[in-house]
Amino acid sequence: MQYLVFDIETSPINFDNLSHSQQEYWLRGASTEEEKDKKKFEMGLNPYTAQVVCIGLQLMEINESGESSMIKKAAFSCDNSFQDEEHIEKDLEDGSKCYISSEKKLLNDFWKILHKYNTSHLVSFNGRGFDSPFLMLRSAVNEIRPSRDLMQGTKFNYGRHIDLLDELTYYSGGSTGPTRRLNFDFFAHSFGIKSPKSEGVDGSMVGDLFAKGEHLIIAEYCLRDVSATWELFLVWNKYLRFKN
Repeated sequence: MQYLVFDIETSPINFDNLSHSQQEYWLRGASTEEEKDKKKFEMGLNPYTAQVVCIGLQLMEINESGESSMIKKAAFSCDNSFQDEEHIEKDLEDGSKCYISSEKKLLNDFWKILHKYNTSHLVSFNGRGFDSPFLMLRSAVNEIRPSRDLMQGTKFNYGRHIDLLDELTYYSGGSTGPTRRLNFDFFAHSFGIKSPKSEGVDGSMVGDLFAKGEHLIIAEYCLRDVSATWELFLVWNKYLRFKN
């Protein structure tokens, strides 16, 4: 069986690019500069106030003996100076490829890949809660129709997508107790998996890195997230997955 592990990185768009009414709405309730800065930072979590700057993908296969192997691994990064179909290809330190293009081409390429591997099961961490709706809505903003409805199904039952955050919290996600929704770094350390943050980069730094044009650093961080997500999947698959 094939699995397509995915993760995205996002960055706020320029606040000045919002209309005056949007700016007023977004900052509503913030009275101090500190509160306004916090709200502007939170723009990176919304597809109407942020863009996709990287998508990491890792295509894996598990054979009948339970052995896993990697088929492909690549990052798709955004450079806002690129136009239309313009793109370049870069090699990352681990030998993976990074394809740099505009956000619109990046999203188009992502949906083409999902169409090509349409029988693969998706694997993510909080992909149902963040990555999937962000990709769907951001694609619509860019006038792109997704090749697959990543939000099909219900909150508790959606096929061919394994969201490990839902699985490890038993779709409960309480604020306390054994089903508390912890961040990925916490789960990684708990299961003895090397955290993607171990190389000195975390998600809160992506916006600044993107502004500085550090596309390869973002891509490498995103792919570390993807690799660690697969390792977490293997733990869940071996010890916690029960098939009817």
